[in-house]
Amino acid sequence: MTKPKACKICNTIYEGDKCPRCESKEATDNFKGRIVLLNPEKSEIAPKLKLKDKGNFAIKTR
Repeated sequence: MTKPKACKICNTIYEGDKCPRCESKEATDNFKGRIVLLNPEKSEIAPKLKLKDKGNFAIKTR
């Protein structure tokens, strides 16, 4: 099992070689916190974090 990574550009948490959302290869396995966004239209936190899509996101990347 591979360790999940977080994209340094869009904070998406993923497994693999490159980010599925922005296709960047700039990633870190050292991130803090996780947000699972199921309904971005009704979410109160999504606008504050500037998230518009469903998915798993890191709160802070290093």
